[in-house]
Amino acid sequence: MANNTTKDIAVICKDKISISATVYSPSAPAVGAVMIGPATGIKRQFYGAFATYLCEQGFGVITFDNRGIGESVDGSISKSNASLIKWGEQDMTAVLDALKMHFPEVPYFLVGHSAGGQLLGLMHNVHDLTAFCNFGSSSGSLRNMRKSYLIKAHFFMNVFIPISNLLFGHTKSHWVGMGEPLPKHVARQWQRWCNGEGYVKTAFGKEVANHQYHHISMPSKWLLATDDDIANIANVHDMISVFPKMSAEVEQLSPRDHDVATIGHMKFFSRTCKHLWPKVSDYFLQFIDV
Repeated sequence: MANNTTKDIAVICKDKISISATVYSPSAPAVGAVMIGPATGIKRQFYGAFATYLCEQGFGVITFDNRGIGESVDGSISKSNASLIKWGEQDMTAVLDALKMHFPEVPYFLVGHSAGGQLLGLMHNVHDLTAFCNFGSSSGSLRNMRKSYLIKAHFFMNVFIPISNLLFGHTKSHWVGMGEPLPKHVARQWQRWCNGEGYVKTAFGKEVANHQYHHISMPSKWLLATDDDIANIANVHDMISVFPKMSAEVEQLSPRDHDVATIGHMKFFSRTCKHLWPKVSDYFLQFIDV
């Protein structure tokens, strides 16, 4: 659709922090609206082609940079107070409110990529969602990693993160191909949660006092690639176990079956995998009365 429009906006969170977002508006009235929850350290522009596709299917869409990432870095990243918990409680909650404001009175959905799907239970307004579809969202538990990836994962989590935080005041994850530089509190929580069981479950009753994981019962679809070293099937089920009331449909995607060289943890959102995107849009469309 030639008349789709995009607009960059500032989203103000409840704690007054401003984060950067982009709204994609379809040419006709939106049939539904989707927020795309980014993976750890991934900028919103990475999801631009996928967001445009959803917009072409009639959805309003919002993408965003979590605080401390991309255009949502305020000053020195080493002074950022961003954390995974604030991403879920503050940023994702505010982004959904912004989506509702731009596209009122339609069904709302979340596409979560990795952390973007893990943290939704921290959103105070998560029950405003009709359904969600995650890709590559899992506990990331090191104990379930393939042996071929385990050494690399242990090094990054338990050596690189602590040393980088100590030397630089933040984690230089871009040095090892792990997205944007990470605020130190984000990286520390990521390290603890991946060393634990059930990811965010590790923080229940500690850093996380209030959450919605035990109350979420909406339909969900969990996509993972068979060549994903992080979100393998064991870790996806480990994450799903944190949602005791939730209905979860799980689908594994093999690169060979879909005529692509690799999907892994990131390539689902690249144009090379655009023939897989209807797995998301078709899933959401079944909840829309047309």
